[in-house]
Parts: sequence; structure tokens; C-alpha cells
Amino acid sequence: MRIATATAVVLALAAGVAPSAVAKDRPATGEERPTVDGYWRMDGYGTVLALRNGTFQEYQTTAVSCLKGESARRTGAGRYTTRDSAVVTVRTGPDGQRATLSFDSSVGHRALRRLQALPDDCTRQGPKGPRASFDVFWQSFAENYPFFAARGIDWDAVRDRYRPQVHADTTRKELFSILSRMVKPLYDAHVAVMDGDRVYAEVRPGTVNPTKKLDAKVKKFVERRDLKHATYRKDFAGGRITYADLPGGQGYLRISGFAGYVPAGAPFSAHAAELDRALDAILTKDRTRRLKGLMIDLRVNGGGSDVLGIRIAERLTDTPYVAYSKRARNDPADPGEHTRPEPIRVRPADAPRYTGPIAVLTGGSTVSAGETFTQALMDRPGRVVRVGQATQGVFSDVLARNLPNGMVAWLPNEEFLTRTGRTFDGTGVPPHLSEPVFTKEEFAKNRDSAFDRALRVLKAH
Repeated sequence: MRIATATAVVLALAAGVAPSAVAKDRPATGEERPTVDGYWRMDGYGTVLALRNGTFQEYQTTAVSCLKGESARRTGAGRYTTRDSAVVTVRTGPDGQRATLSFDSSVGHRALRRLQALPDDCTRQGPKGPRASFDVFWQSFAENYPFFAARGIDWDAVRDRYRPQVHADTTRKELFSILSRMVKPLYDAHVAVMDGDRVYAEVRPGTVNPTKKLDAKVKKFVERRDLKHATYRKDFAGGRITYADLPGGQGYLRISGFAGYVPAGAPFSAHAAELDRALDAILTKDRTRRLKGLMIDLRVNGGGSDVLGIRIAERLTDTPYVAYSKRARNDPADPGEHTRPEPIRVRPADAPRYTGPIAVLTGGSTVSAGETFTQALMDRPGRVVRVGQATQGVFSDVLARNLPNGMVAWLPNEEFLTRTGRTFDGTGVPPHLSEPVFTKEEFAKNRDSAFDRALRVLKAH
């Protein structure tokens, strides 16, 4: 999955500050803004924030609950750093009643509105039994999940079926099984139930989860079969990126994820810097001039940060354009209500750029940030052809929700829109040219039909 915890999600918030507030945060520019200290409610995301005494505290809210979520410590004016080194930046508007908040590893912004105090539910301890955990789980999906209708699921009927099975003596194992059965029919790779080391998640039927084992197998196969005549080949970013020059003047760029570029625990800035080093070595002035076509292989891509995908797209254009627009469900009672779509823009990088034909290889194991990157290339100026199979069909950042008994649920609550307002949740981004992707028959017959088709397409242009 792309985002493992709520604090790994980039938040952009429009929020407000109490008129009586007098303290000031002074940004690095010297510009004075009203203090960010106080209480805020997000537009969507079922979240209230408390920013006090140098700390950032998330409260996860539903109609039946308020539970503490992630926390962070202040490391600068309006800047907070979480336990996993994610950086959160909060900026208030000039009237002190609105602000924006952003995480460094995620695109887009979420809106905040000032509260005078925490909601009452957040100041007292709620029930903790198995039934309470069931209710918070069900309510979290009911208020935030956007895709019940599209997936043909009656969530009220799910509650009516399973709630009677939960009682005071229900064990953790039994509750975990019940919650897992509730969400199984969604077949949504951004939905999970977790209890310590126990994790339940599903991918879309007919697709394969992009595990490390599959990634290693495919990488070995591609290097032996497709890149055996490459005139140059090198791995970058901890092996997550491979580049090769092919004999006909085409380039091959394999990206197996938008995370894991440096050792665990490093801040996001280190991953971005490692990606920049890789791109500088790959997209040199000489290579960008002589490349006749570029194949980008995302067929086994476990996702990560959308920011890194946008960073790559910025090396593939000379013309600014909108990659996609992002919105979130924001009415607990109406799945059709959303935040205002926020355009996510691609701006040409101040570095050598490749602007020629591109063939993008995708499949069912192209997941999350691998899919948003695929979507970011759809309106790229210049020719882009997608070859292979549809992607997995999950785009949203993962919304992590704590349950009263310590279990955790993951779910999506956002949509990534095309220029025409279309989303690809559930179905995935379709290819222009359909070819099998790493099937048993392809492996058995030493075939890579998608690679061969993409190479023919590039050579034809």
C-alpha cells in the first residue's frame, strides 16, 4: 500500500484561527501570520486537530466516537515532525480563520476550520468493548468510504447482518474475523483490518499483489529476457529503479515503487533526493537528446508517494499541465458530497527533460502511487501509449482509523479525477493496447508480450 499510516498522508487544510488569538508564528520569509495554535476541524477526513504547546494531535471522529490518532512535535514555525519523520506544515490564512496543512510526502491540501474547543466526545473516554469497536469500524466506513454504490455493497445491510454476532464475550480473534468478512466483498486494496501482526486485505479479483517475491522474480525475468542486449543497464534508489539503453535507441525505465529508495526511518526528503540523483544520472542532456522513445515499466509497482510520481513527470515535459484533480468525501450522510477538487500540477523541472514518445507498461500489480503516476501521464503533452492490462484501481491516500480495542482499519476516502471528471477506482486505468502481463503461460514460454508490443510502438514513432 502507498500510505501505511495517517501521518504518512500529505494533508492540505484550509482552516481558521480565533479572532482573539494574539500569538504569531513567523514563517522563514519573515511574513507574519496568525498563530496555528488551537483546535481545527478538517473538511472531510473525519478529523479534528489540536495544536498546542508545540504538539500536533489528531483526533479521529465519527458520529459515535472520538479517538486519538497520530501525533507530532513542532520543529519550526507551523512545522511538525511525526514519529516516522513525516513533515506536516500548517499555514493560516490572513484572517486567521482558515489555514492549509500539508505533509511532505503527499500531494494536495485539506481544509481546516477553527473550533473554539474540542468536541465533547474528545474530552471523555468512550466505550471500549467489542460492540464499541464494531460500531466505530462500521461508522468510519459509513462516513468516509466513497465507493459502496460503485461496488454494489449495501453497508447498512452489512451492519444488520454482522452486529448481532458481536457481544461482550466476543474474542479479538473472532472480532477480527467478523470485520474482515464485512469488507471482503469490497475487494479494495486500500482497505485493511489490522491487529498487531495480523493483517487482512484483498486485491481485485484476477490480480496479484505486488510482493517483494514477485518483484524479484519479474526483475530477474526482464533482465534476462528483455534487457539481455542492452548497451547500458544500472539500478538506482535501492534497486527500486532500473534504467537500460536498448539497441534501437529506445530507453527502458522500470519503477517498482515510489518508496523505499533509502533505508527505513529516513525522512521523505532523503527519498526525494535519491530519486533526483537517479533521474540526473538517467536523463542526462546527451541521453534526452538522442532517445527515440522511452518505455516506463510499472507492471509490478507497490506504490508509495504520489509526490515522487509527480517529480518524475516533471522530467518528462516542457509544458506545464494538470496531472489530475484530487477531492475527498466530506459529508458523513451523503457519499455524493466532496471537497472542492484541487488540481495537482506538473511543472517542467529545472533539469534535462525528455519530451519524446512514451510507452507505459501497466497491469493489475500496478498499485496506488503507481496508478496516480500512470494517470499523471494521461494528459502529458506528447505521445503516451499504455500497454498491458488495467491497473489495480486504488488511488486515494489511506485513511487510518483506530478502534477502541487497539485494532486499526485502513480505508480510502478520496478520488483522483481526470480532466473530464472521470475516476478509475475499482476498474483501474485501462491500457490502450491490451497484452498479457506476467501470466504463467508468458513465463513458461519465455514471452513478454507487453514489452515487445511497446517496443514496436516506440520504434514505429
